[in-house]
Amino acid sequence: MSNIDAQIKSAMQAVLDHLKSELKTLRSGRANSSILDKVQIEVYGSHVPIKNLASVTVPEARQILITPFDASTIHAIAKGIDAANIGLNARVDGKVVRINVPPMDESIRKQIGKQCKEMGEKSKIAMREVRRKYNELVRKQKADGEMPEDLMKKTEKSIQEMTERFCRDIDAVCAEKEKEIMTV
Repeated sequence: MSNIDAQIKSAMQAVLDHLKSELKTLRSGRANSSILDKVQIEVYGSHVPIKNLASVTVPEARQILITPFDASTIHAIAKGIDAANIGLNARVDGKVVRINVPPMDESIRKQIGKQCKEMGEKSKIAMREVRRKYNELVRKQKADGEMPEDLMKKTEKSIQEMTERFCRDIDAVCAEKEKEIMTV
Protein backbone atom coordinates (compact mmCIF):
# COMPACT_ATOMS: atom_id res chain seq x y z
CA MET A 1 0.00 0.00 0.00
CA SER A 2 2.80 2.45 0.81
CA ASN A 3 4.13 1.99 -2.75
CA ILE A 4 0.71 2.93 -4.15
CA ASP A 5 0.49 5.87 -1.72
CA ALA A 6 3.86 7.14 -2.92
CA GLN A 7 2.82 6.81 -6.57
CA ILE A 8 -0.47 8.64 -5.95
CA LYS A 9 1.22 11.41 -3.99
CA SER A 10 3.80 11.81 -6.75
CA ALA A 11 1.13 11.98 -9.47
CA MET A 12 -0.98 14.47 -7.53
CA GLN A 13 2.06 16.61 -6.69
CA ALA A 14 2.90 16.69 -10.42
CA VAL A 15 -0.60 18.08 -11.14
CA LEU A 16 -0.15 20.75 -8.45
CA ASP A 17 3.34 21.68 -9.70
CA HIS A 18 2.00 21.98 -13.25
CA LEU A 19 -0.74 24.33 -12.03
CA LYS A 20 1.82 26.49 -10.22
CA SER A 21 3.95 26.77 -13.36
CA GLU A 22 0.86 27.63 -15.44
CA LEU A 23 -0.22 30.32 -12.98
CA LYS A 24 3.20 31.97 -13.24
CA THR A 25 2.44 32.78 -16.86
CA LEU A 26 -0.64 34.84 -15.91
CA ARG A 27 -0.16 38.57 -15.72
CA SER A 28 -0.44 40.29 -12.38
CA GLY A 29 0.15 43.91 -11.36
CA ARG A 30 3.94 43.75 -11.73
CA ALA A 31 6.15 42.82 -14.64
CA ASN A 32 7.14 39.16 -14.39
CA SER A 33 9.56 37.34 -16.67
CA SER A 34 7.50 34.13 -16.33
CA ILE A 35 4.84 35.73 -18.54
CA LEU A 36 7.14 34.91 -21.47
CA ASP A 37 7.75 31.24 -20.56
CA LYS A 38 5.27 29.91 -23.15
CA VAL A 39 6.41 32.25 -25.93
CA GLN A 40 8.02 30.36 -28.81
CA ILE A 41 10.24 32.29 -31.23
CA GLU A 42 10.60 31.15 -34.83
CA VAL A 43 14.34 31.27 -35.45
CA TYR A 44 16.94 28.99 -37.08
CA GLY A 45 14.12 27.13 -38.87
CA SER A 46 12.28 26.00 -35.73
CA HIS A 47 10.30 27.26 -32.74
CA VAL A 48 12.52 27.92 -29.72
CA PRO A 49 11.55 29.03 -26.19
CA ILE A 50 12.58 32.62 -25.51
CA LYS A 51 14.73 31.64 -22.52
CA ASN A 52 16.96 29.62 -24.88
CA LEU A 53 17.62 32.72 -27.01
CA ALA A 54 18.00 35.52 -24.50
CA SER A 55 18.27 36.53 -20.88
CA VAL A 56 15.03 37.97 -19.52
CA THR A 57 15.17 40.42 -16.62
CA VAL A 58 12.82 42.79 -14.83
CA PRO A 59 14.75 46.04 -14.19
CA GLU A 60 11.64 47.97 -13.10
CA ALA A 61 8.19 47.10 -11.79
CA ARG A 62 6.56 47.78 -15.18
CA GLN A 63 9.27 46.72 -17.62
CA ILE A 64 10.77 43.50 -18.95
CA LEU A 65 14.18 43.61 -20.61
CA ILE A 66 15.27 40.90 -23.05
CA THR A 67 18.92 40.68 -24.04
CA PRO A 68 19.48 38.21 -26.91
CA PHE A 69 22.53 35.96 -26.84
CA ASP A 70 22.77 36.39 -30.63
CA ALA A 71 22.10 39.96 -31.80
CA SER A 72 20.79 38.72 -35.16
CA THR A 73 17.71 37.22 -33.44
CA ILE A 74 16.51 40.48 -31.90
CA HIS A 75 13.81 41.23 -34.50
CA ALA A 76 12.58 37.61 -34.49
CA ILE A 77 12.21 37.82 -30.69
CA ALA A 78 10.20 41.06 -30.89
CA LYS A 79 8.03 39.62 -33.68
CA GLY A 80 7.46 36.39 -31.71
CA ILE A 81 6.35 38.25 -28.58
CA ASP A 82 3.91 40.36 -30.59
CA ALA A 83 2.59 37.24 -32.36
CA ALA A 84 2.14 35.36 -29.04
CA ASN A 85 -0.94 37.51 -28.32
CA ILE A 86 -0.25 37.93 -24.60
CA GLY A 87 -1.25 41.57 -24.52
CA LEU A 88 2.29 42.96 -24.54
CA ASN A 89 4.12 44.94 -27.21
CA ALA A 90 7.83 44.36 -27.71
CA ARG A 91 10.00 47.28 -28.78
CA VAL A 92 13.54 46.89 -30.17
CA ASP A 93 15.83 49.37 -28.42
CA GLY A 94 19.36 49.03 -29.77
CA LYS A 95 20.64 45.58 -28.75
CA VAL A 96 17.78 44.78 -26.37
CA VAL A 97 14.02 44.27 -26.53
CA ARG A 98 11.97 46.27 -24.04
CA ILE A 99 8.45 45.42 -23.02
CA ASN A 100 6.55 48.04 -21.07
CA VAL A 101 3.88 46.31 -19.04
CA PRO A 102 0.83 48.59 -18.96
CA PRO A 103 -1.19 48.81 -15.76
CA MET A 104 -4.25 46.58 -15.86
CA ASP A 105 -7.76 47.97 -15.55
CA GLU A 106 -10.41 46.13 -13.58
CA SER A 107 -11.95 44.32 -16.57
CA ILE A 108 -8.56 42.82 -17.51
CA ARG A 109 -7.95 41.82 -13.89
CA LYS A 110 -11.34 40.06 -13.77
CA GLN A 111 -10.65 38.30 -17.07
CA ILE A 112 -7.26 37.05 -15.85
CA GLY A 113 -8.85 36.04 -12.52
CA LYS A 114 -11.37 34.00 -14.50
CA GLN A 115 -8.50 32.28 -16.36
CA CYS A 116 -6.95 31.49 -12.98
CA LYS A 117 -10.19 29.82 -11.80
CA GLU A 118 -10.42 27.82 -15.04
CA MET A 119 -6.86 26.56 -14.58
CA GLY A 120 -7.72 25.55 -11.03
CA GLU A 121 -10.81 23.65 -12.19
CA LYS A 122 -8.80 21.83 -14.88
CA SER A 123 -6.27 20.84 -12.23
CA LYS A 124 -9.02 19.49 -9.99
CA ILE A 125 -10.32 17.44 -12.91
CA ALA A 126 -6.80 16.06 -13.45
CA MET A 127 -6.60 15.30 -9.72
CA ARG A 128 -9.89 13.37 -9.83
CA GLU A 129 -8.60 11.50 -12.88
CA VAL A 130 -5.55 10.40 -10.85
CA ARG A 131 -7.93 9.27 -8.07
CA ARG A 132 -10.04 7.27 -10.55
CA LYS A 133 -6.98 5.61 -12.09
CA TYR A 134 -5.59 4.44 -8.75
CA ASN A 135 -8.99 3.36 -7.41
CA GLU A 136 -9.36 1.16 -10.50
CA LEU A 137 -5.85 -0.22 -9.94
CA VAL A 138 -6.65 -1.09 -6.31
CA ARG A 139 -9.97 -2.73 -7.28
CA LYS A 140 -8.19 -4.74 -9.97
CA GLN A 141 -5.59 -5.92 -7.44
CA LYS A 142 -8.42 -7.00 -5.12
CA ALA A 143 -10.22 -8.81 -7.97
CA ASP A 144 -6.98 -10.59 -8.91
CA GLY A 145 -6.55 -11.75 -5.32
CA GLU A 146 -3.41 -9.64 -4.73
CA MET A 147 -5.07 -7.51 -2.04
CA PRO A 148 -7.62 -8.31 0.70
CA GLU A 149 -10.88 -6.33 0.77
CA ASP A 150 -10.15 -4.52 4.04
CA LEU A 151 -6.82 -3.25 2.65
CA MET A 152 -8.60 -2.18 -0.55
CA LYS A 153 -11.15 -0.14 1.46
CA LYS A 154 -8.36 1.40 3.56
CA THR A 155 -6.39 2.31 0.41
CA GLU A 156 -9.46 3.83 -1.29
CA LYS A 157 -10.06 5.94 1.82
CA SER A 158 -6.42 7.07 1.78
CA ILE A 159 -6.70 7.96 -1.92
CA GLN A 160 -9.83 10.03 -1.22
CA GLU A 161 -8.13 11.87 1.66
CA MET A 162 -5.12 12.71 -0.53
CA THR A 163 -7.42 13.92 -3.31
CA GLU A 164 -9.26 16.23 -0.91
CA ARG A 165 -6.01 17.57 0.53
CA PHE A 166 -4.52 18.31 -2.90
CA CYS A 167 -7.79 19.92 -4.06
CA ARG A 168 -7.60 22.24 -1.02
CA ASP A 169 -4.00 23.03 -2.01
CA ILE A 170 -5.21 23.89 -5.53
CA ASP A 171 -7.86 26.21 -4.07
CA ALA A 172 -5.26 27.90 -1.86
CA VAL A 173 -2.79 28.40 -4.73
CA CYS A 174 -5.51 29.81 -6.99
CA ALA A 175 -6.85 32.10 -4.26
CA GLU A 176 -3.35 33.46 -3.65
CA LYS A 177 -2.83 34.10 -7.37
CA GLU A 178 -6.25 35.76 -7.70
CA LYS A 179 -5.39 38.03 -4.78
CA GLU A 180 -2.11 38.94 -6.53
CA ILE A 181 -3.97 39.64 -9.79
CA MET A 182 -6.64 41.80 -8.17
CA THR A 183 -4.14 43.87 -6.14
CA VAL A 184 -3.73 47.28 -7.70
